Amino acid sequence: MAMLFFERDIALDLGTTDTLLYVRGKGVAVREPTVVAVDKSDGRLLKVGEDARKMLGRTPVNIAAVHPIVYGVISDYDMTTRMLQDLISRVTSFSFFKPRVLVCVPGSITGVEERAVIDALIEAGARKVYLIESAVAASTGAGIDISKPDGHMVVDIGGGTTEIAVVSLGGVVENESIKIAGDAFDDAIVRFIRKKYNVLIGLATAEELKREIGAVFDNGDGASKECKGRCISSGLPKSVMITRSDMVEALSEPMEKILEAVYMVLERTPPELVADISVNGIVLTGGGSQVRGLDGLITSRTGIEATVVDDPVACVVYGAGKLLRNLDEMSDGMINLARRKQLN
Repeated sequence: MAMLFFERDIALDLGTTDTLLYVRGKGVAVREPTVVAVDKSDGRLLKVGEDARKMLGRTPVNIAAVHPIVYGVISDYDMTTRMLQDLISRVTSFSFFKPRVLVCVPGSITGVEERAVIDALIEAGARKVYLIESAVAASTGAGIDISKPDGHMVVDIGGGTTEIAVVSLGGVVENESIKIAGDAFDDAIVRFIRKKYNVLIGLATAEELKREIGAVFDNGDGASKECKGRCISSGLPKSVMITRSDMVEALSEPMEKILEAVYMVLERTPPELVADISVNGIVLTGGGSQVRGLDGLITSRTGIEATVVDDPVACVVYGAGKLLRNLDEMSDGMINLARRKQLN
């Protein structure tokens, strides 16, 4: 019976790029791209996750492969609900009880967006829904004891948004959420290659370049990768060699915007907590934090040591998984843990 109880508690990181589910007592049970493929003629859901991601840019006219989450919030309610139904059913198929779900949301989420998340999960099969800021979950996942009166800064660079937050005493003291993250990196690479080489590439190709040779500084190792796209002038296929220095130049603009947001949060943070952060350092999470040299860039520009966690993509959901033990103390619905503590 104990295992059935555990199966009812799920932590969910509903990201723009990836969706992860953590089942209490089991760990991360689902890690899938946040993509769905649907037949436009009859509305049938065809594929979810990795199978749907492979269809992006390759579907016939009657099939649409879409991202139902944009900038960390729901953009297509129906598709999000159906995706969640599929993913939750994978981990609750042998349970007779509807699960309780703790879901991570951006610190900038509005009340309307919160309600959409709650309603979608209830419709997808959740019994109760609890909300928590991603920054609080990321801090917990990074091994930080957020209950202490000690300031920590977390920079979570996801797919659609970058969340910069200072946490202390179990809540968020200062935060900034900007729509510059992994997807913006891909867009910047596409624009750069179009401008410099007169070649148009897809977002999937840009993501591959970012993953393999992406960096924020050129270490002189001569890394490069052949890139295939369409020549804008002739309309014919064309291959160009993209170097690491190209990546540094392409990513400079979005990186500067992230650094500006970090500066803004530090400027608004009380001096005592800034002193704590200077000792504790800056924790980097999210898939975007894996760009080569990002930790060194933030360290050099702020004077505060920045460190990427061991598993940056899953850090948020691991933290939310740890917080599942506090569900009985939380209020379900619109008020999440951090806001409740700030109100008390």
